[in-house]
Amino acid sequence: MVSATKRSGGRTAAGANPGPGRDHGAWFLVLPALIPILVLSVGPLLYGIALAFTDAQSGRTRSTRWVGTLNFQDLLHDTLFWESFRIGLVWALGVTVPQFLLALGLALLLDQNLRLRRLARALAIVPWAMPEVVVGIMWRLVYNADAGILNETVRDLGLGDGHDWLGGPATALAAVVVVGVWAGMPQTTVALLAGLQNTPRELHEAAALDGAGAWRRFRTVTWPALRPVALAITALNFVWNLNSFALVYVLTNGGPGGRTRLPMLFAYEEAFRYGQFGYAAAMGCVLVAAVSVLLAFHLVGRLKGDRDR
Repeated sequence: MVSATKRSGGRTAAGANPGPGRDHGAWFLVLPALIPILVLSVGPLLYGIALAFTDAQSGRTRSTRWVGTLNFQDLLHDTLFWESFRIGLVWALGVTVPQFLLALGLALLLDQNLRLRRLARALAIVPWAMPEVVVGIMWRLVYNADAGILNETVRDLGLGDGHDWLGGPATALAAVVVVGVWAGMPQTTVALLAGLQNTPRELHEAAALDGAGAWRRFRTVTWPALRPVALAITALNFVWNLNSFALVYVLTNGGPGGRTRLPMLFAYEEAFRYGQFGYAAAMGCVLVAAVSVLLAFHLVGRLKGDRDR
């Protein structure tokens, strides 16, 4: 009896404290997912940070020297870069806020028991399925000054002779923002719709029995349940929009006169048009630092909210 009890206790202890062999087995299972992240994400990031402290330029015969923080010192006085950063913030806010509001309205609509609801949900994610380059080309045709559908509609309605929407300094950024909202709204809609469907229907029914109207039910039942999803998707959208490149590059290439030159476009031009790889890498580091600060504020806010609940 004693020996059996000891053997049983030994098996329990062994099950409670996995040996080093099991830890090695777990790492072996994680490696297939970890290696691509290290090679394709962490490695290039570290290389880019190191490049920011050099004078790396294009050309095979040019030698690369360590210059310390010289690129960052030059960047502090580069008014063109900070102007592009300001434009990037305007773009990110101008896209993220309407994107969320319109997606919230669409998600609330698609959450209703409507006819052809599944078809409507499928059509709502069509822009999300299109590559950004295709979206940019399509909207360039819409905005075309001579034969674009927008100007043709303006002329048919007798509202004028049309306008060069992407080429006009006063309208270029607004026109690009409209495209950004249209292209990014589906993913926000899907996330919010998933949050709505996870809200217990019993809470809505109880609030309705208590006499709560639609707005009160949204404020007291829907929004508290949807708030974590809304904050997360809004933060991600802002980061994605701040780092936008392909859509604006296809639409305006940063023009006219730099009115739509986002920070990533500015860094791209410095690297691949002017060959200043080290300086462009310093710009990338500044953008990474800005995004990291924004994400840190978001995470701190989420943790405080969780503790308050």
